[in-house]
Amino acid sequence: MTIDISALTLAQKASLLSGQDFWSTKAIEEFGIPSIVLTDGPHGIRRQDGEADHLGINDALPSTCFPPAVAVGSSWDPDVAAQLGAAVGREANAFGVAVVLGPGVNIKRSPLCGRNFEYYSEDPLISGVLGAAHVNAMQAVGPGASVKHFAANNQEHERMRISADVDERTLREIYLPAFERIVTEAAPATVMASYNKINGVYASHNPWLLTEVLRDEWGFEGAVVSDWGAVSDRVAGVAAGMDLEMPGSGGATDQAIVDAVTRGELSEALVDDAVRRVLALTARHRTSTGQFDVDSHHALARQLAADSVVLLKNDGDVLPISNVSRVAVIGSFATEPRFQGGGSSHINPTRTDAALDTIRDLALERGITVEHADGFTLAEDPDVDKRRALAVEVAARSDVTIVFAGLSDREESEGFDRETLSLPTAQLAVIRDVAAVSARTVVVLSNGGVVSLEGWHDDVDAILEGWLLGQAGGSAIADVLFGVVNPSGHLAETIPLRLQDNPSWNNFPGEQGHVRYGEGVMVGYRHYTTADVPVRYPFGHGLSYTTFATTALVTEITGPDTATARVTVTNTGARTGKHVVQVYVATTAGPVRRPVRELRAFRKVTLEPGETQTVELALDRRAFAYWDIELDRWVVAPGEYTVQIGESSASIFAEETLALTGDVIIRPLTMDSTVGDWFAHPRVGPALMQGLTAGMSEEQAQQADQNPDGLKMVESMPMQQFLAFTGGAFPVEMLEQLMTLSYTTEDQDAVNELV
Repeated sequence: MTIDISALTLAQKASLLSGQDFWSTKAIEEFGIPSIVLTDGPHGIRRQDGEADHLGINDALPSTCFPPAVAVGSSWDPDVAAQLGAAVGREANAFGVAVVLGPGVNIKRSPLCGRNFEYYSEDPLISGVLGAAHVNAMQAVGPGASVKHFAANNQEHERMRISADVDERTLREIYLPAFERIVTEAAPATVMASYNKINGVYASHNPWLLTEVLRDEWGFEGAVVSDWGAVSDRVAGVAAGMDLEMPGSGGATDQAIVDAVTRGELSEALVDDAVRRVLALTARHRTSTGQFDVDSHHALARQLAADSVVLLKNDGDVLPISNVSRVAVIGSFATEPRFQGGGSSHINPTRTDAALDTIRDLALERGITVEHADGFTLAEDPDVDKRRALAVEVAARSDVTIVFAGLSDREESEGFDRETLSLPTAQLAVIRDVAAVSARTVVVLSNGGVVSLEGWHDDVDAILEGWLLGQAGGSAIADVLFGVVNPSGHLAETIPLRLQDNPSWNNFPGEQGHVRYGEGVMVGYRHYTTADVPVRYPFGHGLSYTTFATTALVTEITGPDTATARVTVTNTGARTGKHVVQVYVATTAGPVRRPVRELRAFRKVTLEPGETQTVELALDRRAFAYWDIELDRWVVAPGEYTVQIGESSASIFAEETLALTGDVIIRPLTMDSTVGDWFAHPRVGPALMQGLTAGMSEEQAQQADQNPDGLKMVESMPMQQFLAFTGGAFPVEMLEQLMTLSYTTEDQDAVNELV
């Protein structure tokens, strides 16, 4: 139904730009404009039909809790993200939800961010590819997506007022690309403006962010919705391109819009633009069916969770569990799983799988006896020593001990950041004491953000990083432990040796209302590899129960700034498995400092034992580009680029170097350009050097020959100051004409004549 906006009063138009209540928009029945429901995701539907809140405190209707983004990121598999997105979309339809708030694609700048469980990776390529797959699949089913939190929302500390002070190159290369990819490849229904400020301006009324970048550059045609309670200036928000304020304000900000238009402070045309975008959302109005396949969605949650588990360590092939008679299971997480994070995405699951139950089922099939001991609890425990002693007794009489450890909602959640990477003290003691007596020890981790493995890593035989795996995560872990599923996850974030090694450490979480992104583009593995900082496990690391051989790297230049990489992958083991081909690019080309390597393409393939597959990956222009702050655009510098195939960001086993033509850029000269810029200019530089040497006396020429690096002493000086020091080595009039010729002509004779 097409609505004639001109038929609406200004007050009616303004009313459409804020919520009716906590989760829905306003209807105007006489014009056939329905109210639509927006509700939390991203990994499930949190549909509240009673008392509403935005922090997951109050119960919601039962729905499937699929693996959160921290797990999906480790799958490195867009098919996993797509299957999850489609299933969430089906449940949104069942609950009458028009817009699902997700996915979250913020970068994991620091492992301390309390909301890292809702984000995919420290790398923007993984975040963008998985996010786009999620959005495309979900919107194909019906509901719209709300990609969040736009932008530079990388901490919970003071999130509603902190200013993320970050340079534009860093924004463009690290914090914006995931959003850009999703907008341009998946056309999300909405983008959510974040709470924080960016360089002093709130995201919810930031015209550069919401209009210049999002709409004008990327072509976004959907609506911008605020994070819940993020609006600080509603009129400025409309002017900047922020369309829908959530939740409702009881009409107060609606009136502020009317008053601003009436006073001539806000163009009614901008209000009309926002109204059109909000009205477009109402086409996604859904009537609740109340029906979805609970059993099949739970089975899907189990499958996706198993595909996301990362096998970090497996000394002596202790996993998968086989040829043993007794297994000990230690830890309360085995019976009371933590499978999701705290806060607004907290789902009321349709059911919950405890790992111990499935372990017992699988063990029984194999004739294995299972014994369990708590070892620790998540609450204050006066019997902590007795629990640990009992766990040690159980472990001592078992062939393999599995310790389930991790973090509770008290350690990490939306709303606050973590203070340490360490596991709780009681859990550390259990791991160490059990490992001292157990024949073999396996640790299974349940955590939304990275935890330190130091102090116990070398004492255990195997480690499974389970992250938070959703409601079927317990069964998924058991499937991996017993080899029902071959682990294929890879780290989408680095596990450091120390918190202090993280590049954001000195600048997190900031002070006095500001957080300085002083590490620039050197985020996560980009820093660790460039600075050669040792880590416990690098980005991209992940083991398998089978083996793969990746050979025959062939690269081909397909244009001045594009290429392809092709490899052959063979499953050389005895099990069916999934393998991730990781393609990195390394270069020193251009005037900016580049990380030693950056992930530029990846592909996950499934191979039967002995099967071989050729994988070709395209490397587009952006795979080689950097953001040039002087030209205000992406640039591919002419030069050499090394295409690398890695087992991880720290382990490269094949590479080829390409010479790309790139962008031939001749930068205009000014009197503020340095002497080095002038002499390096491809047309002006040679003529200047010729003129300089021609005007030298024989003695000066001899001195110049004896000191060939003399120009380096002054090359950083602006030309204007250089002239003052030299008493006018070149006539100012000549330099002014050369400035014009430097970018208006390619006539070298004209340049030479001036000099």
